[in-house]
Amino acid sequence: MTHVLHEQEISMLRSEVEMLMNERQSLLKVAGSAAVFVANLDSGKLPADLYEAAEMLSRCLNDVSEDTLQEALERVKAEPVESD
Repeated sequence: MTHVLHEQEISMLRSEVEMLMNERQSLLKVAGSAAVFVANLDSGKLPADLYEAAEMLSRCLNDVSEDTLQEALERVKAEPVESD
């Protein structure tokens, strides 16, 4: 009985890890797409009422580690933009 319960727990954990990994891949695509959007954004043409949202998105992207952001850009097949 204990062995069966142990196997069920392992199976449940594997399913949970797989679900979390799939979610991570989706979130990397979102982050990569957001990074590309911000990098190509012309703030001079941005309506004033969207500044706060764009600034929030930019701050969130800046909080992401460089390695994670690089992986996110790879997911959307984008190259990082070098700042001057």
